[in-house]
Amino acid sequence: MNTVPASSFSFLKALKENNHRDWMTEHKKEYQASEKALKAFYADIQKGLNEHDEIEKLKVFRINRDIRFSKDKTPYNVHRSASFSRAGAHRRGGYYLRIEPGNKSVVAGGFFNPEPKDLLRIRNEFQMDSTEIRAILAEPAFAKAYGGHFEAWDPVKTAPKGFSKDDPNIDLIRLKSFFVSHTFTDAEVLAPDFGKQVVHHYQLLRPFFDLMSDVLTTDLNGVSLLD
Repeated sequence: MNTVPASSFSFLKALKENNHRDWMTEHKKEYQASEKALKAFYADIQKGLNEHDEIEKLKVFRINRDIRFSKDKTPYNVHRSASFSRAGAHRRGGYYLRIEPGNKSVVAGGFFNPEPKDLLRIRNEFQMDSTEIRAILAEPAFAKAYGGHFEAWDPVKTAPKGFSKDDPNIDLIRLKSFFVSHTFTDAEVLAPDFGKQVVHHYQLLRPFFDLMSDVLTTDLNGVSLLD
């Protein structure tokens, strides 16, 4: 399996200190070499994922930032990231990878800002029964890798409309996204087995994805929405 080269980290560190178009133009060859190496690494991750899942699409995010509505006008991201989309309407959830120096590299997976219909379906499911999802979050290997909980990304302060703040599952119902993440050190990212570690962490997500795929393709009575 291909590795993340130290030269990619060196390039991103230098870009952080020189985040302007003139510098990027001068170092175009370094950027292209880094991208080529990282894309080979992403392709190996996709291959590893396909051994236990089915990936429909690999998306490599652009290095250019959208600065139209941002106070930060630096033109480039100082990290590189990619996502892996699962194939088929019956496979829900997605995998994410960010490579960033400074012990900020992350693998993540789940459901980030699901559309309103899916969000309501998830909340209703957790209101009715949270046993399965809590068991998955608490499973020892999963908990060790991901902390045993969803990331609290901009949750509702009290309770969503139609739900009680006193519901025993309000900690789950309040969430707007349902994803987990794991951060790697720079040394771990540059290690020869990093690719295997990424695939391993993604594989731990499968019980979570399988449950949520079932939830999002059925109604509250368990009747398929895909037929």
